[in-house]
Amino acid sequence: MAKLLITTQVYENYGAHDWDGEGECPQRWKAKGGNDYVVKKFKSNRRPSVADSATEAVMGLRSQIECDDRFYRESIIDFRVVADDYLTEFEQSQLDYEGSIRYPAKELAW
Repeated sequence: MAKLLITTQVYENYGAHDWDGEGECPQRWKAKGGNDYVVKKFKSNRRPSVADSATEAVMGLRSQIECDDRFYRESIIDFRVVADDYLTEFEQSQLDYEGSIRYPAKELAW
């Protein structure tokens, strides 16, 4: 069994903080990190290849993950099929420094 890992990039529009609602909203986007999402027990047999199946799943999940408004943007920047016991960099650092994972990757159903 494997899981599908989806990574995003988040941007915040600092121009929107001071915007009075009149005219065009100022555009001052700043990268603010990102998020990891996982689909556990990912089955790659929906399509002939794992790559096709992963792409199909990401396209189907896109509306649950991505956001784009004048204040905030979150976009998928990467996805891959990983081992079932794979830990994200953030999960591994929590385990290393705190002894437990309090903030796991967000789980999605597919």
